[in-house]
Amino acid sequence: MPQFHPVFFVGAGPGSADHLTMAAARALSAAEVVIHDRLVGAEVLELAPPQARRIDVGKEGFGASTAQSEINRILVEAAQSGARVVRLKGGDCGVFGRLDEEIEALEAQGLIFRILPGLTTASVAAAAIGQSLTKRGRNTGLRILTGHVMEGFAEQDWRGLARPGEVAAIYMGKKSARYLQGRLMMHGASPETAVTVVENVSRDDQRILSATLATLPTAVAELSGPAILLYGLAPRAAAPAIDQLKEARA
Repeated sequence: MPQFHPVFFVGAGPGSADHLTMAAARALSAAEVVIHDRLVGAEVLELAPPQARRIDVGKEGFGASTAQSEINRILVEAAQSGARVVRLKGGDCGVFGRLDEEIEALEAQGLIFRILPGLTTASVAAAAIGQSLTKRGRNTGLRILTGHVMEGFAEQDWRGLARPGEVAAIYMGKKSARYLQGRLMMHGASPETAVTVVENVSRDDQRILSATLATLPTAVAELSGPAILLYGLAPRAAAPAIDQLKEARA
């Protein structure tokens, strides 16, 4: 039986190459085929060798997408070619990245893989607003949620989320903002609950919008880029650490 290289599932972080791990950068530098998501930052893709084949298999919520079955086929075909394959996913590949489905497609063909986790968008967004995702005396847990699933808007433990002090990072919640607002307020959440919206996390065009549950739908209406909602957190006046590092190098 021929021996193939392992497929590397690599977390690309939310956009900036500064958030890559050293292991991720090494895997990219050796890649011959890079199968990447739509939201992977251009500066991350540039770390792959110029001759590496780049295949865009992006998905867009409620928009045009590459079918998961087609992604699986491309991934298996690339691995069986004998190439060094990197499957590059935005954020952390294990957080809303359909990682298990792609692993199962490889395993069905007897192919091996390695997972190189990345910084998930919630962590980077919280750092950008000068906040921690957990705080002693405020929240004893952190919820990482999606705003929608294949069937439509996602249902959650609304009563639990509506309790004072709860914190949640809501991915893919831009289009479901009014739905989220209605469900939470119906279960007792205060309209004044802080919600920070971070658009284009870690990129040069990053924007931070301070909102409340009452103003959330209006706040997201003006956004065109991908965004994460940090429910229960308000921004502090803190410059992102990556920006400071870039300034120090300039």
